[in-house]
Amino acid sequence: MIVAEIRIRKLLGQSGMRDAMHVRRRWANNLVSGVGICGQTTGNPPDFPCILVSNHRSYVDPILMLREVYGYPVAKAELENWPIIGKGAKLAGILYLRRENSGSRVNALRQMEEKIAEGFSVIIFPEGTTSGLAGTLPFKKGVFQLAAKTGIPVVPVALVFKDKQDFWIGKETFLSHAGRRFREKTIYIDVHYGPTLLDADAETLLSQAKNWIETQLLLP
Repeated sequence: MIVAEIRIRKLLGQSGMRDAMHVRRRWANNLVSGVGICGQTTGNPPDFPCILVSNHRSYVDPILMLREVYGYPVAKAELENWPIIGKGAKLAGILYLRRENSGSRVNALRQMEEKIAEGFSVIIFPEGTTSGLAGTLPFKKGVFQLAAKTGIPVVPVALVFKDKQDFWIGKETFLSHAGRRFREKTIYIDVHYGPTLLDADAETLLSQAKNWIETQLLLP
């Protein structure tokens, strides 16, 4: 439905990218509530262009933030070929990255800077993959180097899952995991938005963001 609505709006000349993201925002809210996801949101979702950096647990992670933020998630290039989802993501704004390709990583950073200059945020998971650790995996440095160099604000986000069975890790397929977990009546995920971070030193930004996220994850 999201694909059809955005296409119709574009054909009628009623949809720029912000309009498409508005449609996606409504879709994300409906999807999250429809599959039984609930939880608290703390902190303030940013209403200004920034880089949101988050821990990564499952395929629903970006959707949780897209309910509240007009932004471009950064996703693995394979997603582009997923039926319906890939096409809808492209229409509503997404940046694809081939993590094993250094040229792709450089291009993705350039696109991030461009989209932020256009007034949008970017959502990225600097661990590079999902993790079931109590804390986080090491963060990739590239996005923090970009923020430090350009003065783009960084906002850390902690996604706190109540049940580890909702982590999408290992080799389980999307359909297998979705079919198993979405049979549950309720899935609890809290979203914590952190402070706005600004620093000319990439290592400082990375450390501040990572420490803040891990503090939220390790709270009792």
